[in-house]
Amino acid sequence: MENLKLNVALLRRKVPNLTTAARSVGLRPATVSNLCTGKIPVGRCEVRTLAALADLAECTLDELIIRGEKIEMIETKIKTLDLFAPLAKGGTIGLVARHGMGQLVLLSEIFYRLKNDQFVTILLLPDGNYPELNDVKVNSDIIVHSIDEAYEAMADKGKSNEIVFAADRSHVLTGDIYELQEKLQAHDIDTVTTFLVDLKGEAVDEDLPYGPLETVWQFDADLSARHKFPAVNPVYSTSSVLEGAYLDHNHLNIQQRAQKLLRRYRELRSLVNVGGMERLPASEVQTFKRGERLEAYLTQPFYVAEAYLGKKGESVSLQNTLNDVRKILDGAADSVEIDQLNYIGQIINA
Repeated sequence: MENLKLNVALLRRKVPNLTTAARSVGLRPATVSNLCTGKIPVGRCEVRTLAALADLAECTLDELIIRGEKIEMIETKIKTLDLFAPLAKGGTIGLVARHGMGQLVLLSEIFYRLKNDQFVTILLLPDGNYPELNDVKVNSDIIVHSIDEAYEAMADKGKSNEIVFAADRSHVLTGDIYELQEKLQAHDIDTVTTFLVDLKGEAVDEDLPYGPLETVWQFDADLSARHKFPAVNPVYSTSSVLEGAYLDHNHLNIQQRAQKLLRRYRELRSLVNVGGMERLPASEVQTFKRGERLEAYLTQPFYVAEAYLGKKGESVSLQNTLNDVRKILDGAADSVEIDQLNYIGQIINA
């Protein structure tokens, strides 16, 4: 059962407006989203839920549920992404954020890093004037203005190159993205990893703002307000790469321990914000301080923001991230000051 997964690409093609469709048959859109990203394993899902999804997609259960091969991860060397919601190669990634949370800075950084790793970067511009896309444009190899232009560029480059492609949610709402993905599949072009952003900031209020996704990066207002960037929520962001059958056991173990610590830390922060550290039970002080250190460590200076931060961009391999997070969880970094963990790369002395 562990190797089973939903055929997300099929759902994307067959049921574009999945939020409305799911509600119409009594399904919670959040449940469907969690099934698509693997947060809820198919083996633990109720049969009636799967049957309802198959009816919506007008397919059989055998078509809806497939035996998944190992999902390859694109290592971004961005600590919080690689640890909590890895980038699924060839998948569709949705960024869910309001204005000012840093989604376009993150997209620009992803383009910068993957372009340097020999990926071809393609940006589909939405209608209208969006100066905030300028930094993304700088790191785009190809800028296109229509879905047909996008397909032509991918057909030309996709046979011999890995492609990262970005588009605004407006192209999802018109159905253009689904049309493009159908054409790519029909012509056996499977080298495209797609990023969807929301320039209007409306996706936060939707359960399935982009339809079925392999990876969701949910941005966090509290992290953003406290300038803890990238402000990607480590608890609510998820990826199909995290399904137990696909992920290295050590990675999964550390990821789950880190999420547990951060969930509790966030609860304790509420107490501290109201009444100060004296409100904390003595048994929780260590948990709070380790959560504080982990949150600080997960900040990271970006190459595209060097001029604004005044700090050189940092890349941290997944293995080094796992080693550092384990140190924090096990207490080996308890003597490291919080300020020494903010906006660094790897922990050097701990």
